[in-house]
Amino acid sequence: MTARNREHRRNTRRSRDSRREHLSINPVFVAEPAQVPRNRLPARELDPDVAYQIVHDELMLDGNARLNLATFVTSWMEPQADRLMTECFEKNMIDKDEYPRTAALEQRCVRMLAELWHAPDPESTIGCSTTGSSEACMLAGLALKRRWQHARRAAGRSADRPNVVMGANVQVCWEKFANYWDVEARLVPMEGERFHLDAAEAVARCDENTIAVVAVLGSTYDGSYEPVAEICAALDRLSAERGWDIPVHVDGASGAMIAPFCDPDLRWDFRLPRVASINTSGHKYGLVYPGVGWVVWRDSVALPQDLVFDVNYLGGSMPTFALNFSRPGGQVVAQYYAFLRLGFDGFRRVQQTCRDVATSLADRIAGLGPFRLLTRGNQLPVFVFTLCEEVTDYSVFDVSAHLRERGWLVPAYVFPADRTDLAVLRIVVRNGFTHDLADLLVEDLERSIAELRRQPEPVRGVEHSSFAHGSGIPQRG
Repeated sequence: MTARNREHRRNTRRSRDSRREHLSINPVFVAEPAQVPRNRLPARELDPDVAYQIVHDELMLDGNARLNLATFVTSWMEPQADRLMTECFEKNMIDKDEYPRTAALEQRCVRMLAELWHAPDPESTIGCSTTGSSEACMLAGLALKRRWQHARRAAGRSADRPNVVMGANVQVCWEKFANYWDVEARLVPMEGERFHLDAAEAVARCDENTIAVVAVLGSTYDGSYEPVAEICAALDRLSAERGWDIPVHVDGASGAMIAPFCDPDLRWDFRLPRVASINTSGHKYGLVYPGVGWVVWRDSVALPQDLVFDVNYLGGSMPTFALNFSRPGGQVVAQYYAFLRLGFDGFRRVQQTCRDVATSLADRIAGLGPFRLLTRGNQLPVFVFTLCEEVTDYSVFDVSAHLRERGWLVPAYVFPADRTDLAVLRIVVRNGFTHDLADLLVEDLERSIAELRRQPEPVRGVEHSSFAHGSGIPQRG
């Protein structure tokens, strides 16, 4: 990143908050002028209604969640789910002895996911809730590393140079895992029109020190599935040839809650014996508010017991395997509500509707003329598109900025190594984004194009990208 870009980002961060020393209060709410410091604790307390109004008014300037086509995260649940979460705000998820019914709902969710992902024995499958997929990936990675270490030491071999193979499109939590726990990250770069990991590239980077191959079911860069079955088959052949028994972890942050309903015949889960563990984000296509994630292991062999702690807490002994300790139980309760409320058919209907909206919208955007689709939303209900080569008077960053003026949050960003030359726009279709809203988006996109064509050259470049989606892109906040 250039010095100019770093300075631009620093200035952008500073401009997001006022430099005024005090917060403003509507004079209707106070009998006399009050001084409320912006960045220090007030000396005295405020009336609760005044404090509420100050915070409420500032939050009005946040973006409209219904028009946010950047995030994968659920932004709407039914009022009944809101009520259940409110009733559970004070429950600490870790206090399983104190809140046994909340703990029971967590285990029911694990068994439901295990069955959905075709675990050999769903009733006895090991899994847990997490604060999100990032923690779930960390836990899965730790289990894979420890399992590899045990096997190496049992064979009398060195266990001090582990590596993990994955595509450059992985979510940044995997690079964090490798960094934090001293595992070499072997990243397969993008090449040409291949935007994610494939079997040949994965196997080419494996050796006896590879703890796992991470396959992503639903890349955040373009919404595509990685070929899990092909990767497993290639690793089967490698095992037969070299004796390296390398497991696969499926990062299904989004796709693990799409594929079972929309692609039931796709083999990506525990039907493949080489898949050791799977994670997903309940707060993405699991249809729950942030933050809840899930990780499920094939069986007890996949989760070494020396990673599980028995904690004597508040009068009860309980096993725990987590990076976090205290966290709210409301999201787990909301996940159970969503499973109970929708069932298999309800989830299938919701996810298929999202995909139908995505593919229809992608085709319409391709038909506008200036854009070329890279994906069309027929895997994750997510698609990316770029400008055709002949378009030289504006950039994808100009398009994103014009749509933002109309309330739409459509991110523009560049791909990672070795395709940093490719700048794209991405649209994530979530539950609640309807065909009618898609019509409005297309109309605004047409208006933006008409205005942008009057430019002699692009106004905004990559330095104006303030977006990041959890992968190793320069941070956008």
